[in-house]
Amino acid sequence: MESQIDNAANAPLIPSPEKPKTILHGGQASSSDGQTEVAKELYSEHVGMQNATSLHEKRSTDDATSSIQEFRAEDMTLARAKSLGYPTEDSLPQQSTASSLNYVDLEKGIGSVLIKQQLGADSVEASDNPQSRQRSWQRPNLSRDPSWRITAPPRDIPKLPAKRESRMWRRIRYTLLAVYQRLFSLVFISNIVALIVLQTLSRHRHWSAGRMATAAATAAGANITVTVLIRQDYVINGLYAICCWTPHSFPLRIRRLVAKVYEFGGIHSGCAVSATIWFIIFTAFITRTYLDEDYAIPAVLAITHILLALLLSICALAIPHFRVVSHNTFEAVHRFAGWTAVALFWVLVLLDCKAQTRLPGSQPLGMLVIKTPNFWFLLLITFCIILPWLRLRKVDAGTEKLSNHVVRMHFRYTDVGAVMGIRITHNPMKEWHSFATIPGPGRNFSVIISDAGDWTKKQIMDPMPRYWVRGVPVAGVLRMALVFKKVVIVTTGSGIGPTLSMLHAHPLPARILWSTPNPQQTYGENILEAVGQADPEALIINTRATGRPDMVGLAYHLYLESKAEAVFVLSNASLTRKVVYGMESRGIPAFGPVFDS
Repeated sequence: MESQIDNAANAPLIPSPEKPKTILHGGQASSSDGQTEVAKELYSEHVGMQNATSLHEKRSTDDATSSIQEFRAEDMTLARAKSLGYPTEDSLPQQSTASSLNYVDLEKGIGSVLIKQQLGADSVEASDNPQSRQRSWQRPNLSRDPSWRITAPPRDIPKLPAKRESRMWRRIRYTLLAVYQRLFSLVFISNIVALIVLQTLSRHRHWSAGRMATAAATAAGANITVTVLIRQDYVINGLYAICCWTPHSFPLRIRRLVAKVYEFGGIHSGCAVSATIWFIIFTAFITRTYLDEDYAIPAVLAITHILLALLLSICALAIPHFRVVSHNTFEAVHRFAGWTAVALFWVLVLLDCKAQTRLPGSQPLGMLVIKTPNFWFLLLITFCIILPWLRLRKVDAGTEKLSNHVVRMHFRYTDVGAVMGIRITHNPMKEWHSFATIPGPGRNFSVIISDAGDWTKKQIMDPMPRYWVRGVPVAGVLRMALVFKKVVIVTTGSGIGPTLSMLHAHPLPARILWSTPNPQQTYGENILEAVGQADPEALIINTRATGRPDMVGLAYHLYLESKAEAVFVLSNASLTRKVVYGMESRGIPAFGPVFDS
């Protein structure tokens, strides 16, 4: 606060020997020449308050019980200003939403704003502030680090063009037939076609129920393999690496399609549902064979039904609604039920091969196992599951608390690239949380954790010195910005983390639109400096002072102004969908994380 008051002391003064010193009557600045009216006019002009008269009357009432004391700029503190009823950073947004106040001044320190604008400091004599006598009377540069600037949303932005196509077709194309849904449908329809072909062959070649059960089990195993494989860290990084090789010389239509690689979750869910359907068919044939006494092994029948129950429970709890309502339950069932299912699948394969050895002319058990397709599927599935846990370790974390809402954690245990995420936890068997990394020099990197629930709140208020990590850093959505020549990045809150990760690792021409409450107080100078370095013209909006802006309109404004090729959105699910749909429905390539990306 002392440095803020020093800055305020440099405000332009108008000394006049004929004017008496300003005095403060219990919070009201006054003088014999009507200085109170000047202060009130300045207050109305800069803050936009319509009730300046009522505020003056309130302070006049306090006058009767307050002692008169000489006004001294260096004695004015933020706490005292609050107690006297003057606006502060917290109260200003609630009192006026149309303020013309300079938001850089507001972020740099309320002390100068109070003295210069609210207390009429333009009329304070130099003798009132002993420190000011040694300074030249020049307007201070309150934004002395101009690499970043907090501003109000521009008023004059281009009007959004009309959305293309009819409303019904837009809903079908961008909602029901989005890339995720298309991938899911492609996988599911392919399996339906395979089922029809299998049924046709069985009728023409008169396959037995046992042979149909084996074919269904193989199809289920193949789908489960793809389900697990598409979620493997190295596979994900490989997909991103291949797609990022797309040259800028390719047509924009191709590049915007390639950039949708992050919606590969449609393959994961499509194969999972298809595997469950195939296993239902397998269970039906096994049950029929057992009832016909052609396959009298009770253990196989029991394990088959347990496996089916596990697969159904995994699919049911993966429905978006249940996943949101109880994410911890979903994660626990997904992990432990999945591991149990893989173990039972191993037992089922071995029991089935053991039963075949009893048939006349059968081959040895080992040879039967090797010739079983599901043996190789299970081998690959087991490897993919175990691999990340082989890299389970506990690492040191340096905590930098930025505010009661955000903490920045520093790590140094591996190299990270652009938009790579890590998973950390305090209990490896309970829950894992993913965060985008911000690369630093050498093997140093950091993550930004904001208050988004019980776990994140605990890490902010009571961080641990060490955390569990597993696997390797995994690429994220914003990495696909590399396939475009220039982009606009729209983000809110801690979404600035992956933004900085991208732009600091790969200095890509980009414009940043960052909307968040109290950015300087919440995230600190270092983060704002990093934003300014990534985009000197970044549009940083303090929603505490301006309210929530029109993010679709602002994104379109920056898109036109910068002549970008695409828009990337990193925010909560609802705003991401809104901005992405608002851009795509107008023919602008837009990308943002989906529920299962």
